[in-house]
Amino acid sequence: MAEAAGVAAESLVGGRARAACTVLNQVVLPGEELLLPEQEDAEGPGGTGERLRLNAGARPRVRVVCGPGLRRCGDRLLVTKCGRLRHKEPGGSGGGVYWVDSQQKRYVPVKGDHVIGIVTAKSGDIFKVDVGGSEPASLSYLAFEGATKRNRPNVQVGDLVYGQFVVANKDMEPEMVCIDSCGRANGMGVIGQDGLLFKVTLGLIRKLLAPDCEIIQEVGKLYPLEIVFGMNGRIWVKAKTVQQTLILANILEACEHMTADQRKQIFSRLAES
Repeated sequence: MAEAAGVAAESLVGGRARAACTVLNQVVLPGEELLLPEQEDAEGPGGTGERLRLNAGARPRVRVVCGPGLRRCGDRLLVTKCGRLRHKEPGGSGGGVYWVDSQQKRYVPVKGDHVIGIVTAKSGDIFKVDVGGSEPASLSYLAFEGATKRNRPNVQVGDLVYGQFVVANKDMEPEMVCIDSCGRANGMGVIGQDGLLFKVTLGLIRKLLAPDCEIIQEVGKLYPLEIVFGMNGRIWVKAKTVQQTLILANILEACEHMTADQRKQIFSRLAES
């Protein structure tokens, strides 16, 4: 880890950009510039990388998605926070997704993220929702399935809502909705009164939401449950009894620092009891 950080610091001081494919799963630092695969053959730091090519075999530019911790700066990627560079292979002909995996305490709203919020106030036709960021998000009463001016949703101060961000940038107030692009709730809306809400790290949330996560599969075999994950580090869980709900919450909080063998031992003990 220290050696990787030293290499990243040396590259940052030297002012030279590195190819993104060569630093995957390595530590990158804020301010570092990364070259995308199609820009590695550019003319250098001042080149545009869009020279006229006469050969028919020239590789076309591909679409690359910048995730958390990265920002597009011209033809390059600019690192905005410290962490390990990750890459997800594309499903089609695109360039995939690049992001920086880091341990971050405060959540920064990102457009498209599904989060769990707490309604803190109502001003006119807008609800103020606490999402754990630097400022509350706004939620319109029309941003619910089937909501009209006459048929208003039953949302009270203190309710938990599950929705997604449609506006999230540093210059505007975050705005969230509880419907998808088709106007359907699709699981979003006001969460039930029962259940337990607790907070975990953002890294654990990303780990639990991974398609190949074994923790959720093992937890689902213990008790029948309802569970909601928010990208802002909040989890809502509900089981048949209060005791089962507390057990599930304690397991999810502790599994971040457990190995696979330790998790298997705990799940086997709970299954026997």
